Amino acid sequence: MKHKSLKIQQLDAKIGAIAKNITAFNKPAIGWLKAIRTAIGMSQQQLGNKLNITRQSVQEIESREKDGSITLNSLQETAAAMDMQLVYAFIPKDGSLEQLIERKARQIATEIVMRTSTSMKLEDQGNSRQRLKKAIDERTDYIKAEMPKTLWD
Repeated sequence: MKHKSLKIQQLDAKIGAIAKNITAFNKPAIGWLKAIRTAIGMSQQQLGNKLNITRQSVQEIESREKDGSITLNSLQETAAAMDMQLVYAFIPKDGSLEQLIERKARQIATEIVMRTSTSMKLEDQGNSRQRLKKAIDERTDYIKAEMPKTLWD
């Protein structure tokens, strides 16, 4: 687990650096390519010349980028032609990989503990809320330490 934990920590550091600057990040309505191209005063013909394609092909690239059907290779080539660098990343909705893993592990732990608790109640051996919380916390820690593949089912 220490090896996985180190990987997670390293990735979380990278993700954190991106995430703190990305909160107000929204793709322009016309798409990044067209927005940047027009902002710097480059025509479709000029970009097409740099890419060795027609103006109509540039228009098609911009359209595909806007609707999300463009390939990463096309984006990289276009960015390079505009003297730009393409940057993309996956940012966990939870804020970090650690928090994502914690949430998923806690969900599974809660299901396991509550299933057991229900069986015990049926046998008239119910547990207190405090004891259930402790059991969920312990099971969560165990799941996080083991990182079973079932965490992502």
